[in-house]
Amino acid sequence: MTRTMETLSGGQWVASDAWLDVHDPSDLREPVARVPAMTADDVTRAFGHAAEGFAVWKRTSPFERARILGGAARLLRERATDIAADLVAEMGKTRAEATGEVGKAADFLEYYAGTARAGYGTLLHDVRPDTRTSHRREPLGVVLAITPWNDPLLTPARKLAPALAAGNAAVLKPATETPVVALHFARALHDAGLPAGVLNVVTGRGSAIGDALIADPRIAAVTFTGSNEVGESLRAALAARNVRFQGELGGKNATAVLADADLPAAAKAVVAASFGQAGQRCTATSRVIVEEPVAERFTELLLAEVAALRTGPGADPATTMGPLVSAGQRDGVLADIGRAVEQGARVLTGGDRPGDEARRHGCYVSPTVLADVTAGMNVWREEVFGPVIALRTVGSFEEAVTAVNDSVYGLAAAVFTRDLASAYRFADEAECGQVAVNTTTSGWDVHHPFGGFHDSGSAFKEQGEEALRFYTRVKTVAVHFGG
Repeated sequence: MTRTMETLSGGQWVASDAWLDVHDPSDLREPVARVPAMTADDVTRAFGHAAEGFAVWKRTSPFERARILGGAARLLRERATDIAADLVAEMGKTRAEATGEVGKAADFLEYYAGTARAGYGTLLHDVRPDTRTSHRREPLGVVLAITPWNDPLLTPARKLAPALAAGNAAVLKPATETPVVALHFARALHDAGLPAGVLNVVTGRGSAIGDALIADPRIAAVTFTGSNEVGESLRAALAARNVRFQGELGGKNATAVLADADLPAAAKAVVAASFGQAGQRCTATSRVIVEEPVAERFTELLLAEVAALRTGPGADPATTMGPLVSAGQRDGVLADIGRAVEQGARVLTGGDRPGDEARRHGCYVSPTVLADVTAGMNVWREEVFGPVIALRTVGSFEEAVTAVNDSVYGLAAAVFTRDLASAYRFADEAECGQVAVNTTTSGWDVHHPFGGFHDSGSAFKEQGEEALRFYTRVKTVAVHFGG
């Protein structure tokens, strides 16, 4: 039975005259839920509610804000089983991935609740006698958060926890494909006592409400995670209005396996980094660069690890890789693989859509490894966002670093080596915001600054104390107390 869900606006749970169906990517035949398909007028009302909510929230004690954020974290943990089930149903993650995401969302709320006790400014020396000067941080106002379908609970938590902790109000636009768990997140905050209007969730199609979302004059900042095409259009649209913009955009993340690496450990880590969430992670490893002396052995180990993966519905305990989020995403990834083969790449495993009856109605792509990839191929340069590894062989450490940096992106990179000097050189020379040595991507913990260089994002980092810089402005205050 398709479940009908309302959305949060102005402290009320509201419906609409039109609805948006949400499908399970493991079986597209019947929708699993429906949410309001809101209109431009609904969006305008949501921003009005946010402006009213901000007037209350910015004057709310940071300790009261912390109490509410902490209460919402507790509710997420108490409701984790149901939330994870909905996350599996609307996005296709495995149950383990979904359960981990619920816990991480709660972590974000707890971490930023803890910042209530941190300082929010400092005293400064002043050349004028009998004058005390300080600077302080204060909230911006109304923040628009536009979040993607691949981490539909974690990303709203990553953005909204620091935004709310700092005293801002927010309008959240979750992805059209995966709005259900975002509503769970909003309900936890609402039930924990968040004042009316401080958080408003706008569900619907971007084609119908996109202009109203961006055009509202009450927006102080926009935080966005998604494609470079949309991110750059947002940046351009907001620049003339002096609206602060944060973008976490694309990536073409690379892992270098050097000749002295622990090859079994490297193969296991690369498979986890490449095929977790069916490769639908912004930090997923999609390019693997191997030094020539160990290329053959590493490839054998890699293919053995891939062969052990089991694709299927996320709700099946035996599944280790679920479907892609939609038919369109599936078909786009298969087209990318086909183009790579046309350009000369060789499929070592996968490259197709499983054809058995159990997976016929889902959005599956077999985990794929491509060899004979060259720097001129699209699969080397363009984000695929699916379960696809592109393999290249190089002759030295220097060539490996050059290959890692051969990208317009700069989100994440890793190296596997037993040599400490090579590890530190790699960390110095890799042109990306996240570097890992002998492990998968850094930046998983909520207190680690997260974000990329070059075309992978904006100057503002997410997570940790760095996130608060985006959601606050600095005011300098001088007080003369002499006669």
